[in-house]
Amino acid sequence: MSKVAIVTGGTRGIGAAISKALKDAGYTVAANYAGNDDAAAKFTEETGIKTFKWSVADYDGCVEGIAKVEAELGPVDILVNNAGITRDAPFHKMTREQWQQVMDTNLSGVFNMTHPIWPGMRERKFGRVINISSINGQKGQFGQVNYSAAKAGDIGFTKALAQEGARAGVTVNVICPGYIATEMVMAVPEKVRESIISTIPVGRLGEPEDIARCVVFLASDEAGFITGSTITANGGQYLT
Repeated sequence: MSKVAIVTGGTRGIGAAISKALKDAGYTVAANYAGNDDAAAKFTEETGIKTFKWSVADYDGCVEGIAKVEAELGPVDILVNNAGITRDAPFHKMTREQWQQVMDTNLSGVFNMTHPIWPGMRERKFGRVINISSINGQKGQFGQVNYSAAKAGDIGFTKALAQEGARAGVTVNVICPGYIATEMVMAVPEKVRESIISTIPVGRLGEPEDIARCVVFLASDEAGFITGSTITANGGQYLT
C-alpha cells in the first residue's frame, strides 16, 4: 500500500506540480484547495488526483478535512504545507485585515494542518512534514511585511518541530522557493519579469517542477537523516 500525502493548495501552481510529482513517485495524493471548484475539478480530471476542499486558516475545518482524507485514503504519512496567500501593501497602508489574513493562512495554517496529523505520525514512527516558505521569508521584501513575517515564522516552526519529531522518525523540513514561473509571476509586466530575472544568477525564473523535485526527495525514505533543514531553491538569487 502506497504512502498517503496531503498537499495544501495542491491544485494550482507550485502545489499542482508537487501533487503530480508525488503521484508519479508512487504516493497516494490528496490535493487540498480552498475556493476554486472549477480549477479543482479540472485538476482531478487531468491527473486523477482526488481533491478535498477546506480552508487551512480554519482549524476545525482542517480536522474535518484530514479525517475525510484518512477515511478515504488511509493515514497521512506526508504533509506538504504549501497553501499561501498574499495581501501586499506598504506597512503604513497595511490594514489589520491584510495582516491577519496572511497570518491565518500562511503561518497558522501550518499549525492547523500539522497539529491534527502529528500524533499519528509519532505513533506510527514515520512522517514527513514539508513546509513551503519563501525567499522573502529569508530576506524580507518591500510591501510584504505580513507575508515575510509569516514565511519567516514557517522556518522557525520547522526548526523547532524537527527537534520534537526526530526520535519518533518524523522529519520536518522547509523549502524556500525564489521567483517561480507561476500564473501570478507570469502575469506581471514583461519588463518587471526581466528585472527580476536579471537578479537571478542562473538567468531564469524557477519552474514549479524545480520545487516539486525537492519535495519528492524530502518525502523519500532516503531523506530520513535530513530534518530541520532549509532548502533554498532560488537560482542563487539569495544565498544563506
